[in-house]
Amino acid sequence: MRFDLRRETEGDFRAVEELTREAFWNLNSPGCEEHYLVHILRAHDDFLPELDFVATHGAEIAASILYSRSRVEDVPTVTFGPLSMLPVYQRRGAGSALVRHTLALCRELGHRAVVIYGDPAYYARFGFRPAEAFDICTADNMYAAALLALELYPDALRGVHGRFYESPAFEVDVYAAEAFDKGFPRRAKRETPTQRAFQKLAAMRRPRAR
Repeated sequence: MRFDLRRETEGDFRAVEELTREAFWNLNSPGCEEHYLVHILRAHDDFLPELDFVATHGAEIAASILYSRSRVEDVPTVTFGPLSMLPVYQRRGAGSALVRHTLALCRELGHRAVVIYGDPAYYARFGFRPAEAFDICTADNMYAAALLALELYPDALRGVHGRFYESPAFEVDVYAAEAFDKGFPRRAKRETPTQRAFQKLAAMRRPRAR
């Protein structure tokens, strides 16, 4: 299936929030907050608009990716997320196309590395490795299976180690997210097998030696 990639425009904002809600609803938890994160991230100082892209199929926005500033201790890195796809376009290549395109652009823009939380089985295809391999841990000093890192040039993370900090924008106010969601069509919240898989991955953590 063919997808065209382009920068997100202001006219896309609502459609991207809707597709993000559709992509994440009941996926990792009952309901979701990711569409609210998209909404507030665009206005945050850590947002990187030059890396804000959508994939389109015809006139429809099929997928979206946003980037923000992050750091490992005092060393700047970048982080992407949410990466969202409408369910009908999942496993059709839209998400992979966005990731590959924006990672190449990250290199062109001179960024050192990308650090994310995600599924290792999915992101390994793009070259992501467990952050533990670089001695990079969570902000609370834990090695986490879901914490992944990608060097954007050889040895980009040589000598870089310690705690990873994503943008404060990711500290979502659950009450504000619930209020924001009231502006969308009502949907039922429920438990799903994907939530159990997410919780299992999230629980795969162990302390880093201080």
